[in-house]
Amino acid sequence: MTRRIRPRPRPKPHPHPLQLYSLRDICTIRILRFASSPELLEQYTNASGGLRTGMLMEHLDSLAGSIAYKYMLGPEVETLGRVQERGFYIVTASVERLDMLAPLYPVRDIRLSGQVICTGKSSMEVAVKMEALNPNRREETLMLGRFSMVCRNASTHKAHPVNLLIINTREEKVLFKMGESARNRRKYAALHSLSRVPPSSTEAAELHSTYLKYGQDDESLALGDRVWMGDTLLEKTMLMFPQERNIHQKVFGVYTYQLGFANSCLFTRSHVSFLSLDGIAFRQPVPIGSILRLRSQIIHTSPPGQLPAAVHVRVQASVVDVQTGQEEPTNDFRFTWTRDDGQTVPRIVVPRTYQEAMLWLEGQRALKMGTQIRGSRLQGRDR
Repeated sequence: MTRRIRPRPRPKPHPHPLQLYSLRDICTIRILRFASSPELLEQYTNASGGLRTGMLMEHLDSLAGSIAYKYMLGPEVETLGRVQERGFYIVTASVERLDMLAPLYPVRDIRLSGQVICTGKSSMEVAVKMEALNPNRREETLMLGRFSMVCRNASTHKAHPVNLLIINTREEKVLFKMGESARNRRKYAALHSLSRVPPSSTEAAELHSTYLKYGQDDESLALGDRVWMGDTLLEKTMLMFPQERNIHQKVFGVYTYQLGFANSCLFTRSHVSFLSLDGIAFRQPVPIGSILRLRSQIIHTSPPGQLPAAVHVRVQASVVDVQTGQEEPTNDFRFTWTRDDGQTVPRIVVPRTYQEAMLWLEGQRALKMGTQIRGSRLQGRDR
């Protein structure tokens, strides 16, 4: 008998054919004209007369999403349209860092910009920048950050391929390597996370030294220079309204920033300034109408007498099921603040359990990493 060979089925055409783009093709800019618009400035002014950093960070998150969509749809596209018609959607996988490099003065216009600097099969690294526009002077970089965006199929919710990136100039090569380094750093951090491997000998020695000095029941507690980590817990519960939704009908608000800020002020007994967003772990989105519970904890502080006086805060977000009372974790935020008055942190936070000890070491790692990154970026800016 002759074996019948069936013709191989033709692949279905991709609903969104892949394109080739260079780094200069996709660059999005937004200007907040605080200097010329008192009405706009009023919307962003905080209680101390400065700018609401949490709102600016939310703008940067929205900007990163817009850049990712423009990279997929083309620089000429102005509106997204329906996600199902496009065949894909984009979500924020993680925020590696957002570092404050200079003070925020509300009398200057601010420019927000960003671009795709590196791509994978279904992911994009987006670098964002916030600059102050000074008359008759060059722009001053206020904040730098990186977002990792992933593309998903609108029907299957599986990985969706992204456009190919062309690297031509020396500057583009530098940016591409920066994006690759960010991805490699995330992989390394995941592999060496304290949830996977034990702390290093140096970290174990520092933790034990802190325990010997502050973790025992002696006169240090009476002097008020020690606070147990469990006693720094600050909570907030709220209902999510439609006004907070994004294009996917989910929530990304400034509530976590506000709670972390309040906790830092209470702990330091001083007004604080934002230093960095050290990372966000996104587990699942927060739908409209859900009840959101936030828990904030101080997990590390600068050693007594050290400047700048930094406080590292963890804010956990979870959605509460009204009928069962069960909570489902959604996001894990890590922030760092510093005292405005130039004084040191008056108290030190001390872990009591092994789980808190691992959080304490995570906070220590974040403070060291932040100091190193901000120092290198400031040196590069001054050259």
